[in-house]
Amino acid sequence: MSTFKAIVVEKAEARQTVRLTDFDDNDLMDGDVTVRVEWSTVNYKDGLAVTGKAPVVRRFPMIAGIDLAGTVESSSHADWKAGDKVILNGWGLGETHFGAYAQRARVKGDWLVRLPAGLSARQAMAIGTAGYTAMLAVMALERLGITPGRGPLIVTGAAGGVGSVAVAVLARLGYSVIASTGRPAEAAYLKGLGASEVIERKELAAAPRPLAKERWAGGIDVVGSTTLANVLSMTRYGGAVAACGLAGGMDLPGSVAPFILRGVSLLGVDSVMCPLALRQQAWSRLAAELDTGKIAAMTTEIGLADVIEAGRRIVEGQVRGRIVVKIG
Repeated sequence: MSTFKAIVVEKAEARQTVRLTDFDDNDLMDGDVTVRVEWSTVNYKDGLAVTGKAPVVRRFPMIAGIDLAGTVESSSHADWKAGDKVILNGWGLGETHFGAYAQRARVKGDWLVRLPAGLSARQAMAIGTAGYTAMLAVMALERLGITPGRGPLIVTGAAGGVGSVAVAVLARLGYSVIASTGRPAEAAYLKGLGASEVIERKELAAAPRPLAKERWAGGIDVVGSTTLANVLSMTRYGGAVAACGLAGGMDLPGSVAPFILRGVSLLGVDSVMCPLALRQQAWSRLAAELDTGKIAAMTTEIGLADVIEAGRRIVEGQVRGRIVVKIG
């Protein structure tokens, strides 16, 4: 295959463009493993990249896409051989290194995770960075001793990709989950994933007080800004909140009161540069603890030609759950 289809982001005179085009195999970046990409996904970050709403892409031209699942075609890396089924999330894919929205990728073998037994490549991308990040957040809460017996957990942006998986995983683990969403029409969907209660986003939109009434033992926040400040102010003594998103903004207009008066912990969760051992643990747990029926319920499928429009829709808050992209 000398050329293949790819979604390429380019920039000229401060204007970004994106298109589906033919890409030459000889122009792929350096790497010790070549992967035949079979499935990808559309995350919020992918939407930001293809729309140019945030400076996700750091070099041009760039093949977009931060997630892939596929089959190794060739390898000079000691851990991988032709035929291996692999997943790749992050490590600058689609930002500084040619990404997943292409029929072929050449990457570093150190970035790859073996596809867990029991998961298909399609299912892995239905989970994607969104679900993998959700599991990292769950694991961070567990390390702080936030068990189901401590009380309910809140998940913000619950109808989105990270939120949907977080609700499903937490419910499967026995937590009582309060789902916060700006789309109250999705209440039945969220309860189907396991939420015991659904609240509207506006309950967390007012100017945050230093301390508000204690409502939950902790949570997973993908919104940031005022929403996160309110979540923290309502967290019970000794609780913890895992922050992994910025859909509402990068600022945090709160106070130190929850930290110094209630002993609340704010846990940062990064999926891009996460160490390999944690990645492997997260994917192993996702394969074991995320109901595949719930994965199917939250997933829609598109083709490579539909990615640009899907990216626009996800940034505008029009996407529920997860989108998988059939590449091959």
